[in-house]
Amino acid sequence: MHITSFLNYLSFEKKYSKHTVTAYKNDLVSFQDFCIEEFESKDIVNINYPQIRNWLVHLSNYEITNRSINRKISSLKSFYKFLLKINHITENPLQKHKSLKTPKQIQVPFSEKEMFAVLNSDFDKTDFESVRDRLIVELLYSTGMRRAELINLKVADIDVVNETVKILGKRNKERIVPLLKSVKKLLEDYIKIRSEYEMKESYLLITKKGKKLYDMLVYRVINNYFSSVSSKIKKSPHIIRHSFATHLLNEGADLNSVKELLGHSSLASTQVYTHS
Repeated sequence: MHITSFLNYLSFEKKYSKHTVTAYKNDLVSFQDFCIEEFESKDIVNINYPQIRNWLVHLSNYEITNRSINRKISSLKSFYKFLLKINHITENPLQKHKSLKTPKQIQVPFSEKEMFAVLNSDFDKTDFESVRDRLIVELLYSTGMRRAELINLKVADIDVVNETVKILGKRNKERIVPLLKSVKKLLEDYIKIRSEYEMKESYLLITKKGKKLYDMLVYRVINNYFSSVSSKIKKSPHIIRHSFATHLLNEGADLNSVKELLGHSSLASTQVYTHS
C-alpha cells in the first residue's frame, strides 16, 4: 500500500515520467523481495539500517556496480523521505548512509556544430509551446544558467531595454547576464504570445495551462531538440551549461569572466570546463 502511494506521489505530484516511476518501483520491489527471502517479511517500512546494509552486500556479491547500487539506495531514500513527509515514520533509516564511491563520469558538452544545428532548426513561430521550447534552449545556451535558475525566472527579471536578464543563483546570489539580440527578439515574441493567454503567473516560462515549469518538462524539451542532432547519451540542461562555458573558453574568453557569468563562487568550479 505504501509503495503504491509513493508511486502515485511521484506520478501525480512530482510529475515523473512513467519510465522513472517504473525504475523506482523495480528498486523497491527488489528490496521487498530480498526482505521476504532474508527476513521472512515484506514490510520495508519498519526496517533498520543493518538490514539495508545486508541488501547492499547482497547486491555487491552479484557484482552490481556501485553506481547502480547508489541509484537503488536513492530510490529507497526517496521512499523513506515520503513516509516522513506523510508522518508514517519518525526517522529515515538511510539518513546517515554515505554513497558508495564511483568513478567520476566525464561530462561531454555538445559540440559547436551540434549547437549550430539546433539553433538553426525551424520551429513554429506562432505556436505558444514551440516558441517557449525554443526560448528554453536559447536562454540556457546564451546565458549558461542552471535548470533551476531558468525555471524560477520571473517576467520582471527580463530587462528588454538594457538587454539583460537578472538570474537568482545558489544562496540567493544575483547576477546580471547580457542577452543576445536574437534571444531578445525571441523573448519579445514569446512574451507577446504568452500575453494572449491571459496568464497571471509571474514566472516567465510556464505551461500552456499557466502553471510554473517543472524539471521533467525542461528535460523533455532538451531531449526533443537534441535527439536528432546528437548521439550523446546524456542530453540535459547541465550539458548545455557545460557547452556554454566550454565554447566561450575555446574562443579565448577570460576564465574569471566565465566564472561570473556562470555564478560560480570559486574559480575551481569553472576550471572543470577547461578539461573538456
